[in-house]
Amino acid sequence: MNRQQSIVAAHGLTDEHDRLIRADEPLAELQEACGGSLPGALAVPELLELVQQCRKLGLRIAREFSAFDGQDTVAGFVRIHPVDEGDEGGADALGGCAILIENWQSAGQANGNSLQGIEWLDASDRASAEITARLDARQKLQFITSVSADAQALVKAVELAPGKAWSEYVELAGITHEQPLHWRLLDGARARVPGSDRIWRVRLLPVGPASSAPRGFELLLITDQLLDEDAADGGGAEDTAPEHSRLIGSALTPVLRQPIARIIANAETVHARLAGPLRDEYSEYAANIAAAGHHLSGMLDDLADLEVVEAPGFTTTKERVDLVDVATRSAGILGVRAQSRDITVNIEELAEPIFANAEFRRVLQILINLIGNAIAYSPTGSDVYVKVSQETGDRATVTISDQGPGVSQDQAAKIFDKFERLGRDSDGGNDTGSGLGLFISRKLALAMGGNLEVLPSRSGDQLIGAEFKLSLPLHTAT
Repeated sequence: MNRQQSIVAAHGLTDEHDRLIRADEPLAELQEACGGSLPGALAVPELLELVQQCRKLGLRIAREFSAFDGQDTVAGFVRIHPVDEGDEGGADALGGCAILIENWQSAGQANGNSLQGIEWLDASDRASAEITARLDARQKLQFITSVSADAQALVKAVELAPGKAWSEYVELAGITHEQPLHWRLLDGARARVPGSDRIWRVRLLPVGPASSAPRGFELLLITDQLLDEDAADGGGAEDTAPEHSRLIGSALTPVLRQPIARIIANAETVHARLAGPLRDEYSEYAANIAAAGHHLSGMLDDLADLEVVEAPGFTTTKERVDLVDVATRSAGILGVRAQSRDITVNIEELAEPIFANAEFRRVLQILINLIGNAIAYSPTGSDVYVKVSQETGDRATVTISDQGPGVSQDQAAKIFDKFERLGRDSDGGNDTGSGLGLFISRKLALAMGGNLEVLPSRSGDQLIGAEFKLSLPLHTAT
């Protein structure tokens, strides 16, 4: 096998006895290197296990794949699905499986691009994850999102009792040690999620420059099993939601999310040249595709949130929320984005904490949106300021100001309207949003008994940045 050559894809076909009856050259060579023949019993142990799982359960499988051919390691992303009568392959393949291995990499490539190889696998898992969460340095859960109907019980459990170690919300298979263990011992573990019959794989990705002492983690929960359609329907939105919102949020969003995630992962793989040498202009095309995919993914998140906030009877929970702590967490989550544009997020220190009576997760969501917008609309090398204060009476406020082009009085009157994108021109190329972020943020603020407003500023005829002020009920000790 030419181990320095990059193979974009390799196809194969197995029969009902897990015999490899047809294969493209790279897969055929791997089969022979592992001691098999063509046709013959599938001899690649790592691939055989996945094929058997696919055939027995009748489920499609898509996941990263690696195998040892006796000398070197090959890796890629494998897709396996059962062969039906309508598939190509003939009667000999009925009951078997079709195999597609994408982004085939050899050990020769991996040795020279080990970091890129790791990043590719992480990107693949991010694209496949149906549950994602952010953890702090002690593995305590900060916020969680899910695109899966059978994960709503987990999301609800986090909403009712936030701030615990993530492992307290799930059941880890085969791990009885006191939690949390060191993150490296938990990365790759299997888990059961409350309310779900599927088995989930855990990925813990450190956040920060040093993996030995990360400042936080990305938690990804991934499963190879498809969700039963009846279960998915049962976990959808209530019938009382507006019809247009219910159609988009409950029907289209789950269908579109995975294809878009796969487009992003593949485009980023091409952009990083992990599939082999590529001309610069094509690499940039792939980067544009990935950026468009991220934009579409963000729109799906906004549409899902829109369904929630517009549902009749939507309410939020009430808890004591440290606003300085939430602002610090929000800035930390957006740290990479700010650093990429050389923007500093300054949070004013206070002698005493200021607590609001609100829902932690929703406040975090609002501040991530506001600080993220401030970063996007600020010029490179500028500053964003976050100030937490207590107003006269029973109000606590968080004010976010930037040094961007500002918001005029006319724009301020419309900026919170649904699908309104007139706002400001984004210096960071982020002016193609859905126009729902500020609309949703204000809806959330109002639901918590507060408000969100923009305070345009002007110096002569030149706008000099804008201020967004989030006000919430002050938490008082009882």
